[in-house]
Amino acid sequence: MSEPGNKQKQPENRGTLKAIANFSQIGVTMAASVLIGVFLGKLIDGLCGTSPVFLLIFSLLGVGAAIKAVFNSTKDK
Repeated sequence: MSEPGNKQKQPENRGTLKAIANFSQIGVTMAASVLIGVFLGKLIDGLCGTSPVFLLIFSLLGVGAAIKAVFNSTKDK
């Protein structure tokens, strides 16, 4: 048997879980963007024989992509 108080807590919990999911998505998106940029930079540096040139370029591009993704995700909500 359910108690009458549980019906009021359910929407509140759903909103909390939705907020946690949104924050998790932002964190994973930022980390993935930066890591992909670093990986591609190291890969191209290894192929071209340049040391940190492409690593720095693609790392900065990854950070820029992460910031853009955060702004886009907040615009959707």
